[in-house]
Order: sequence, then C-alpha cells, then structure tokens
Amino acid sequence: MKDLMKSIRNVTPTRLSILGTVATLVLFAAASSTAHIEGSGPVTTGGQALLRPAIATPNPKIGAKPIRSFVCLSSWYGEDFDGQLTANGEIYDMYGQTAAHPTLPLGSVVRVMNLRTRKSAIVRINDRGPYIPGRDLDVSYQVARELGFVRRGTARVRVELLKVPSSKETPPVN
Repeated sequence: MKDLMKSIRNVTPTRLSILGTVATLVLFAAASSTAHIEGSGPVTTGGQALLRPAIATPNPKIGAKPIRSFVCLSSWYGEDFDGQLTANGEIYDMYGQTAAHPTLPLGSVVRVMNLRTRKSAIVRINDRGPYIPGRDLDVSYQVARELGFVRRGTARVRVELLKVPSSKETPPVN
C-alpha cells in the first residue's frame, strides 16, 4: 500500500502539470479566435450593414492633453432614438461610443468622466442635443452604463475635448 501511495504522489503532479498546460492552450486558443456573429452592429432600414467610422472606436493615442475641458450635467438617450438618424447623418446606435452636444463640432472626440464614480469613456460627438434646459451633453445608453449613471439618469461630468475634426473629415450634412 505504501508503494502505491508513493507512486500516486509522484504521478499526480505530472498529470496536473499536463492538464494545466492543455487547459491553458485551450483557453488561449478560444480567446484569440475572432468569432463573427452574423447580424451584429448597426444596419440601415433596408437591412444593409453600416460600417462604423474608425474614430468611433476609442483610441487611447488621441490627444492625451485636452484642448479644453468643462464640467456640465449629462443625461443619456437610448431605445427611443435607436436606429434613427443623428445630426451628422449616421444611424444612432445606443450601444455605440457616441454623444450629442449643442455646439461642439460634429466628429469631435471627447473624454467624459463621471465626477462621482471617476469612471471615464472616450466618445465621438455625432448628434445635437440635449434639448432639456440645464443639460449640456447626452451620451449613448452604453456610455451611461460604463460611467455608472443609467439608473440616476443624469450625472455631473467633466468633458475634455481631445480632437476636433478637420474640414476634410467632416462631411456636409444634407
């Protein structure tokens, strides 16, 4: 019996090591594969897929130093506007990294930080609004989730202007 126990002790670490290596390889392969889910992302009313502008994806390299910053009250907009046209002609995606501001140039990139939670997100201005007095920024539902104020509905935020588009980048609005 003692010999059996001794051999089990010697074999078990090796088996665990092999099992751990195999599990690591499987997890690595699963994480590095890029599965495409058909039908995901914004579409036109005709069902055609819309490409998201490259700038819509947050880019940490864009202007570490803000051009200017200000504090304001932000709200969010979601399902009621999802799929409708924004001021720059895009289809509004409530899960996108976008926001509406009354005067910032369309296509501007801003960092929005919730002053209460200290969470921040980089978003692109693609719409006008909000139209409720006292509010100066409307973020998408997804951004409000990231910043932690979906339930409250509004939050005091710091807005840092990181990039203003050149006239070449801003297409004329019809």
